[in-house]
Amino acid sequence: MSSRYAPRGAVLAVVHEPGTPPPGGPLVLELCGPLGPADAESVAARLAQRHRAFDVALDSHRPGRHTLRLTPPAGAPGPVPLPAELLADVLAPPPPGGEVLPVTGHQQTLLIAALAPAGATDHTDHIDHTGPANGTDSTGGTDGWDSTGGGDGTGGAGGGDGQLEQLYWDWSGPLDVARFAAAWQSVVDRESVLRACFDWVASPRLVLHARADADIAVHSRTAVTWARLLRRDRARGFALHRPGLLRLALLRGASSAAVPAPPPRVLLTYHPALLDERGVHLLLREFYRAYAAGGVLPGGERRPDLRDHARWLAGQNTDAARQLWARAAPPRHAATRPGRAGGETGQHGPGLLHTRLRAAQTFRLRSWAALRGVAESSALHLVWALLLYRAADAQGPLPVSFGVQLSGRDIALPGAAGIPGPLDGPLPMTVTVDPDEPLTNLLHQVRDTLLDLAAYPWAGAESIRAWSGRPPSPPPAVSGSVSASVSGSGAGSGLFADTFTDPCADTLVRFEGPLLLPQALRGELAAQGIDVQSPRTAAGATGRPLTLTARHDTGGGLALTAVYDRARLADEDAAALHAQCVRLLGALPGHRDAAATAGQLLDVLARAAVPRMARPAPPPPRPALSVLRPGHPHADVICLVVVPGVPRGGYDLFVRGHRGPEKIVAVHADGAPGAPQAVLHQARGPGRRLVLCGCGPGGRAAYELAQHMPYAAGPAPAVVMTGIGDAAASASALARGVRAVLTPPPEPRPLNPAP
Repeated sequence: MSSRYAPRGAVLAVVHEPGTPPPGGPLVLELCGPLGPADAESVAARLAQRHRAFDVALDSHRPGRHTLRLTPPAGAPGPVPLPAELLADVLAPPPPGGEVLPVTGHQQTLLIAALAPAGATDHTDHIDHTGPANGTDSTGGTDGWDSTGGGDGTGGAGGGDGQLEQLYWDWSGPLDVARFAAAWQSVVDRESVLRACFDWVASPRLVLHARADADIAVHSRTAVTWARLLRRDRARGFALHRPGLLRLALLRGASSAAVPAPPPRVLLTYHPALLDERGVHLLLREFYRAYAAGGVLPGGERRPDLRDHARWLAGQNTDAARQLWARAAPPRHAATRPGRAGGETGQHGPGLLHTRLRAAQTFRLRSWAALRGVAESSALHLVWALLLYRAADAQGPLPVSFGVQLSGRDIALPGAAGIPGPLDGPLPMTVTVDPDEPLTNLLHQVRDTLLDLAAYPWAGAESIRAWSGRPPSPPPAVSGSVSASVSGSGAGSGLFADTFTDPCADTLVRFEGPLLLPQALRGELAAQGIDVQSPRTAAGATGRPLTLTARHDTGGGLALTAVYDRARLADEDAAALHAQCVRLLGALPGHRDAAATAGQLLDVLARAAVPRMARPAPPPPRPALSVLRPGHPHADVICLVVVPGVPRGGYDLFVRGHRGPEKIVAVHADGAPGAPQAVLHQARGPGRRLVLCGCGPGGRAAYELAQHMPYAAGPAPAVVMTGIGDAAASASALARGVRAVLTPPPEPRPLNPAP
């Protein structure tokens, strides 16, 4: 929301006191924040337009406080709960001129991974407990927060250094920085994906803004080295709740009479939940078109775009996909790990390996595959299946499973090939490896499986799990004891439901087609003295132990790039695995005999050691309830609801700044049904009022907790919910909502005061 009433970056707080409304009675929400009357009216009008089942009424009491009454349809049986989509529209209203799209399939998987990365701690584990436990401000006032946010704005938004991709290239030819920036701004204005961000208050949504600015920084080689720029840019992450999930950095050097300046280097960083690599190359093509035209991209906004793709997806019949995955889902005993169990690597961060088959080797591999009726991609998939089989140390036939990247642009939507976005996604490929069977049988099995998968590139991991009939993985353990600290994080409710083990989470194999600019555009740029170079990978997202990418280079060879998680695969093991893959690919053309078996190809590696792979450490059991500040023995209790996606640092700042006498606790809103209610009843004690608080998805979880709490045990709880922002803005919004609950309302003034 952006207007003269609401500062940029401000977060709205909503207070709800459930009580027991009569049947057909309204849901009453109080909006608290830097919200003027016009903004409040806009929120109410948007709700009335999108949720026609409710009668929406708005009362403005005083600045920053507005009461919203949502009356359910007549004849509704009993109290009507607050719908998730309606809550999202209240806490995160779309920007002026913007639109909201659902996030589904692989994009939803990527968003969840970005919000709850592996190994991350929860949002309250570093709270300072040394601050004042009992203050003198009974209103729960807070000090020291900037309501418009602070820092770089990435706190709490996900998208850390393990969840982004980086490409770079050297600029060859004259470079006009102003023209460079204007060309990228022209692309941002044309492509809605570059004006998009995410909202995950209640359900995952993609928010398209009408306007956004290109994020371009210019650095000097005298001020920062290339290696330092890479590290600093990667550590910066992204604020997923703000548009601008692609940014660029230019590194320029100063020339002297003795040493000419090196060519400028361009670093492009993007978030894979919003763009895949082919989508980035589509945007690069548009950028070069704009640069060649003087900085302005001819034509209007691209259509079709993500909006049209979302409508196309919503119209797909899933019956055939359900039937496929009912029989093709990976079995539980399938081999998925590229290495045998090993100890901790002692390393961390992403690793990167580059190797290539020479042009002559690539030609022989292509010819060998073509004579057997398959493409080179099937040869690569066959080799990877054999490496997984070898790592499993099995005897006899064994199913193996790994992720394969499929193009989501080869669909029956006109113009889909030109849509930038996260359309390409991984699907699990499962084949049975028998070392005594002919190699050709495995090759054809790989090819046929890929053809089956290619019909449904839009299927996501959660849909596949549901269609396979598999139960979800068990949730992490939650203890019922009260602890003095919070540790670990888990899947929350709703958006963060547990899923079955996806083989795509272990390894992914991608075979990319050519990503070259059109020849006419290259010629136009060459006429201006610009020689376009192909981008190279600087680092990739480490959401899985290893991703292997193959593509043809300009020299006719086959380039193989591996991005791996060094905490799971040590450098030497990743290098060995990469080398063994290349060795098997080079050996395939030598197996011309139709009777050659898979085991005979594996014999090429008979003397090579099998790589080792560290197992992920299981999350420790975490307490269901944590006391963050004891407070006064008879004061009310403020409960912060912890789920993945809560802005990191927001709860920490709230606890540090709170000056009231209230007891502050944190509760994990997952685990055994009824556990949070039981521990909250224990923590509240007799006569105390409970204020359930949550930022972002924590607000929705707080509301659900309040719906299931018995009021007979004490005063009805109040619920404070906020939207999504950075840590400072989230804490400030939470404080405003808590003040609204704990501050007694002003005494009404008499109509005819006595003289």
